[in-house]
Amino acid sequence: MKRAYIKGIDYHVPELFEKNSESDRITRKVGILKRPIANCDEYASDLAIAAAKKMLTKQNIDISTIDMLIYCTQSPDYILPTTACILQDALGLSTRCAAFDINLGCSGYVYGLSVAKAFIESGMANNILFLTSDTYSKYINPKDRSVRVLFGDGASATLVSGKESDRELIGPFVFGTDGTGKDNLIIKSGGLKEPITKQSEIEEEDSFGNIRSNRNLYMNGSEIFNFTLREIPLAVTKLLSISGMKIKDYNRFVFHQANKFMLENLRKILDISEERFSLNLENYGNTVSSSIPISLCKDLENKKASKEDTAMLVGFGVGYSWAACNIIL
Repeated sequence: MKRAYIKGIDYHVPELFEKNSESDRITRKVGILKRPIANCDEYASDLAIAAAKKMLTKQNIDISTIDMLIYCTQSPDYILPTTACILQDALGLSTRCAAFDINLGCSGYVYGLSVAKAFIESGMANNILFLTSDTYSKYINPKDRSVRVLFGDGASATLVSGKESDRELIGPFVFGTDGTGKDNLIIKSGGLKEPITKQSEIEEEDSFGNIRSNRNLYMNGSEIFNFTLREIPLAVTKLLSISGMKIKDYNRFVFHQANKFMLENLRKILDISEERFSLNLENYGNTVSSSIPISLCKDLENKKASKEDTAMLVGFGVGYSWAACNIIL
């Protein structure tokens, strides 16, 4: 039976890094020492192109064989056209290549894998270039430390192809959505419902001394934390149930790299050993939809994961949106 699998994966981050104060209490709590930050004239699409070229070159892929491009971002170049169309042209892909965007944040990588799997295993595509990239730094007010110390910019490139296999190589999947949490991680101005006006630019200071306007990213950290600890253990339990597996059956757990405090709480609740649990945010921060693939790449580079390992991927965040799946590396 034809099964979708990850044929190649790589990542790219900007050259510029911003350091967090090592003596700061928040830095110690979140476990992030520095974060890659895009230059003022460097955009998410630029990072995605660099990640794609890096992966395609390493894997020696003939780009004429790519028949679909999926791009996951919340940092598009324009409202329209979709950035995927721009990437198709920039990468020199065939004009017979399908290309579309997915607007999702921290759950986006797992969602994107599910879409790629469906196209491959239905026979509608053979080789899918799945790109993720975000530049949340451009949405953050530099005077808002509640989010500035957390988010980094980055991109990933994954080639999803098909091959004959008796076992599932990507999946099964568990999904979840709770739109009641939309106001807890949001940029209020910039869409059609609340266009940018002079009012949007007015900066206000919260009770913690953080300053932002409605054009900036806002996060209610305590509510995001509560949501995560409420829903993610349930999602993992459901994935274990439908896959017939136990925690001990996995070689690697790669969760969205939100922050160290949150990840350590999840790890302990789920009783996952430290040596099998990915923690790769010290030098990258929260790179949104790219955090899972970047962490996966670091695990492979550092020999903490290897080919044929069974891994659980779990993404969660803005929306609220979450998703989990199994993969065979």
